[in-house]
Amino acid sequence: MTGGAGYIGGHVVDALRRSGRRPVVVDDLSTGRVDRVPGVPLVRLDLAEPAAVAALTDVCTRWEVTAVVHLAARKKVEESVARPRWYHEQNVGGTAHVLAAMAAAGVPHLVFSSSAAVYGWPDTAVVDEDSPAAPMSPYGDTKLQGERLVAAATTAGVRSFCLRYFNVAGAGSPVLRDDEEANLVTTVLGTLARGATPQVNGMDYPTPDGTCVRDLVDVRDVADAHVAALRALGAATGPPRAEVLNVGTGTGASVLEVVRRLCTLDGRDLAVQAGPRRPGDPAAVVAAVDRARARLGWSARHDLDAVLRSAWAAARTGQVSPVR
Repeated sequence: MTGGAGYIGGHVVDALRRSGRRPVVVDDLSTGRVDRVPGVPLVRLDLAEPAAVAALTDVCTRWEVTAVVHLAARKKVEESVARPRWYHEQNVGGTAHVLAAMAAAGVPHLVFSSSAAVYGWPDTAVVDEDSPAAPMSPYGDTKLQGERLVAAATTAGVRSFCLRYFNVAGAGSPVLRDDEEANLVTTVLGTLARGATPQVNGMDYPTPDGTCVRDLVDVRDVADAHVAALRALGAATGPPRAEVLNVGTGTGASVLEVVRRLCTLDGRDLAVQAGPRRPGDPAAVVAAVDRARARLGWSARHDLDAVLRSAWAAARTGQVSPVR
């Protein structure tokens, strides 16, 4: 799997190992960490490099790979706005190289890490997989282009699921925690750790409290979705298909609610600081989850409280929620 030493990737590797599978990790370690994947074969590789196709083909052949989980990607919305060409090279180019290597090695199954960012600013707060795709950021656009490449690979015999993650948070263990301040939960936790006041970007959205509404899904549930997707691919019959599935909870929480809950967990009673809207941020995006339940037999098991408690505990005390 690509990106297996990252935050989500480390949880997916853990879930795969617990399910009896033997993952091989490919990661450039730009944000990944070796200690997240102890005892797992690890190949250090930049997927965007031209030589990546040959190297990935060798990995697939040497380890007799039967399925690929492709998570490796740049994922910061604001950074993508500043560097759109680079994001295309990294995310779309990297996906094209993965697919080329799969074709060369004859690997038939793929689970592709996509994003709810492909929906952009939807007409309705709850979005299903048939909702129009209209990304508002270069990052979201690279994920949509990746999905199109994956769909085109059916002609080469590749059967796939594209999993559109909503807002992934939480931690399965301290070593697997997200240590980058690149999303709402980790940014607030980092701010609190420094004794500063959390900032909410945009408090004038057309939502109940004026802040963005998001579907926070536990990273442990996301990891289980990958195992379920691989299981479904292995059992599938008929011509190859490329299917798109939402991975979320179906329940929204406002940014302000999340910030206040984290402050409470941290024993703080702080007034938030109002900041400007971030470019590319839609007002509300919540997953419709019926299709994932029907196709994979999967649904999220952790609620918002479990997500936030696990993230806070892993960051603060080295402990995590025992719920699995």
